[in-house]
Amino acid sequence: MLRILGRSASACDGISRREVLCVGGLSLFGLGLPQLLRAREAGGVRDGSAKSVILLNLFGGPPHMDMFDLKPHAPANVRGEFRPIDTVLPGVQICELLPQTAQVMDRMTLIRTYSHRYNSHNPYNVLTGFDGGSDRENYFAKRTDHPGMGAICQYLDIGARDVPRYVMMPAFPGYSQSLRRAGPYGGYLGSQYDPLFTVCDPKFDKKSTGDYDPSVALGAPVLPSLGALPDITANRLDRRKTLLDQVDDNVRRIDKSRSTRTMNQFQQQVFSLLTSPKTRGAFDLAQESDEMRDRYGRNLWGSSILIARRLVEAGSTFVTVHWEAKGANHWDLHGNNFNMCRSHLPQLDQLTSTLILDLEQRGLLDSTLVVIMGEMGRTPRINAKAGRDHWPQCGFALLAGGGVKRGIVIGKTDDQAAYPTQRPVSAGDMAATIYQLLGIDPEMTVNDLSGRPIHINHGGAPVWEAIA
Repeated sequence: MLRILGRSASACDGISRREVLCVGGLSLFGLGLPQLLRAREAGGVRDGSAKSVILLNLFGGPPHMDMFDLKPHAPANVRGEFRPIDTVLPGVQICELLPQTAQVMDRMTLIRTYSHRYNSHNPYNVLTGFDGGSDRENYFAKRTDHPGMGAICQYLDIGARDVPRYVMMPAFPGYSQSLRRAGPYGGYLGSQYDPLFTVCDPKFDKKSTGDYDPSVALGAPVLPSLGALPDITANRLDRRKTLLDQVDDNVRRIDKSRSTRTMNQFQQQVFSLLTSPKTRGAFDLAQESDEMRDRYGRNLWGSSILIARRLVEAGSTFVTVHWEAKGANHWDLHGNNFNMCRSHLPQLDQLTSTLILDLEQRGLLDSTLVVIMGEMGRTPRINAKAGRDHWPQCGFALLAGGGVKRGIVIGKTDDQAAYPTQRPVSAGDMAATIYQLLGIDPEMTVNDLSGRPIHINHGGAPVWEAIA
């Protein structure tokens, strides 16, 4: 077990970063064994329409009936406070708080019937496609978990080798860096296939009075300290600085030190990857114009999505942004649902529209699959706290680029958006669709710890109606 040494530093929720960043091997960097450049499995990969994935996970369960499946004729305690507006797609309406998204719906596929069995606050079903778990067994990450989709990409050696290929921002899923939820890891494939987790220490535009008093998270994800590398402790670098500053100030000195000379080949590969100009450049938002920063939004989520675009430009394969931070920055809307949405939806609207148009302008949309979803939807009936509760029976997913059809809606729900009436789409179906677009055989198997072959689609099948 590797523990970061040196002074403690506050994480998003004030917990000591030194206390929480304990990892097996080098899993903090998505690398744990000297098999950094593992050859892909024969027959598992072909050329796909998508070369990269940007997955925005709206943690907690976004309210589908208040966003992309409004029911204006339902009873008042179901339909809520928002009005539908027209989109550029004839006959398709979405929430009035998403006007910019409404103008790019012709570039997207909307799935209104994401439906599964996993009633848990966990990205496990979103990131792996497995929905058969339970809180008791799968709330915390463990070695026997199914691997995340990005971990499968690493296992198959997909993508460039001079940038991190599987990245999760702004931090690992887990209540603002205080626990480790299941989903993003290599699981039974091994910690060497974990993502590179950035860290964050956001500030907020105001102090929230509770879990349902919305505030805006400000700041940007940064690379973890070089102090996490073996033989280079945090005491030997300034923990107050980002990796970009540390590299500029210290790499030349470290290269001459005994610690680098005594690194083994694998450790040198890790060091080289994290300090490469392409990696450093991808995280350097100072290279973006003020106009572009403003377009994405100068908040934690806009900054994270902008870095995700920069990582895709640099060659990363699978980038996930996990929308979860304290300061009521989550989508678990058991209370004050509508005021929380009035804070969250304009941020989501801005970054969604900007990302799609930015990728399109740069010629990257056709090769970059964008997925926006959460682990579940919310209850149709509004509760006594003006909130909506857990509802895995129905939710939504937005897809764009990477070989996805443009301007279609898949699935229909009943008159209260409670259950699919046409074309339910499971967690396994979503994973199979993403794999198919990446050129990975969704029927491929990998062995669990007991040697049993496990299908990576977990019984799902691609949503062919969404694939061009």
